[in-house]
Amino acid sequence: MNYVYLLTAIAFEVVATSALKETDGFTRFWPAVITIIGYGLAFYFLSLPLRTMPVGIIYAIWSGAGIVFITAIGWLWFRQSLDLAAVIGIALILAGVLVVNLFSKTLSH
Repeated sequence: MNYVYLLTAIAFEVVATSALKETDGFTRFWPAVITIIGYGLAFYFLSLPLRTMPVGIIYAIWSGAGIVFITAIGWLWFRQSLDLAAVIGIALILAGVLVVNLFSKTLSH
């Protein structure tokens, strides 16, 4: 169940961060509401796996996955360009998240 909570936290964080771009400095009401609620729910769901899993590992997965998804949304939705260095950096972050999930023994403790 911890991974369901973590994936839910990531999803809410990605929605909130995407909406944050649309708030125009918190001058637009609905994007601001979505941002605030999204971050609140993201942190709530992030807190649930932290009851039994290491904070460093959970945060690495949450932030790494969030970075990858937000970058993809920025590229697809907001038409933000990515140069080769950005693509390589994002690939390395994704690789790090995969290594932690697939090979780390820390999660089993």
